[in-house]
Amino acid sequence: MLSFESDYTTGAHPAILQRLMETNLEAASGYGEDPYCESAKEKIRLACECPEADVWFLTGGTQTNATVISTMLRSYQGVVAADTGHVNTHEAGAIEYSGHKVLAVPQHAGKIDAEELEQFLENFYQDGNHEHMVFPGMVYISHPTEYGTLYTREELERLAAICRRYELPLYMDGARLGYGLMSLQSDLTLADVARLCDVFYIGGTKVGALCGEAVVFTKRNTPLHFLPQVKQRGALLAKGRLLGIQFDVLFTDGLYWEISRHAIRMAERLKKLFHEKGCTFYLESPTNQQFIILENEKMEKLKQQVAFSFWEKADETHTIVRFATSWSTTEENLAQLAKLL
Repeated sequence: MLSFESDYTTGAHPAILQRLMETNLEAASGYGEDPYCESAKEKIRLACECPEADVWFLTGGTQTNATVISTMLRSYQGVVAADTGHVNTHEAGAIEYSGHKVLAVPQHAGKIDAEELEQFLENFYQDGNHEHMVFPGMVYISHPTEYGTLYTREELERLAAICRRYELPLYMDGARLGYGLMSLQSDLTLADVARLCDVFYIGGTKVGALCGEAVVFTKRNTPLHFLPQVKQRGALLAKGRLLGIQFDVLFTDGLYWEISRHAIRMAERLKKLFHEKGCTFYLESPTNQQFIILENEKMEKLKQQVAFSFWEKADETHTIVRFATSWSTTEENLAQLAKLL
């Protein structure tokens, strides 16, 4: 079966597996208190140009979102997110399970509009009954978004300015951050993200690692006693070295960026292939996720030989599907898909 289903369907980059083998018999303290985690943290601080950053390694994306959001919010607060945001649609109610509400606002190609966010916040505080309502306590965005779209530096600066005005932390879900930053259309850098966001995470699971995400608190704002709260939420790995080694490798000699650039190159060729075959795009993503509209009959036929993701129904006879490239996508994969199409 040819697979473009997602960017985490294969294992890990060979350099990571090699380093895990090399260090396998070394004894190291648990829960992130090992030299590999410390080395990886320092490399991430350097890459972010944020020497004061506090870096933590958590197990996966949903655990990371639920942990960061629930530990930063007070009991009466919720998190503002686009109505298509990952925390609002594809995390099985993990935020609500933690006792907090997702306050959904309209999306525009997956993004939150700064002016609409400001209006939402103004309306909340102008409501005479707002003391009886769920308070907005932070703003969640992802980069790339659920539709593979990107925030520009100007858009992120405007969101950050509004968040500062209302004293709300701005949190970026970076599950696919490498693919976003290496996109040909991106004008953001990792240093920009660290400067403008109060907290974000660098995704490993979807960008070459077996598992793991690196959470970065950029303003000396790590929640008090964060470690036990991570553990309470099942996001702390006893063999923390597993995560530290992986991120240490990813941030050595630019491997994280090399992996990300490769996936973008493959996505650009995939996009060209879809155009050549006359496929209809739902939208043209600048990242590693491509969304096309297929007739249901043709979709069912293609599914017999190619794995891809259902996204949403377009109408009664058409479906929006997603194809994703990754660090492991090859030219041969694209050639096979061309023949099948």
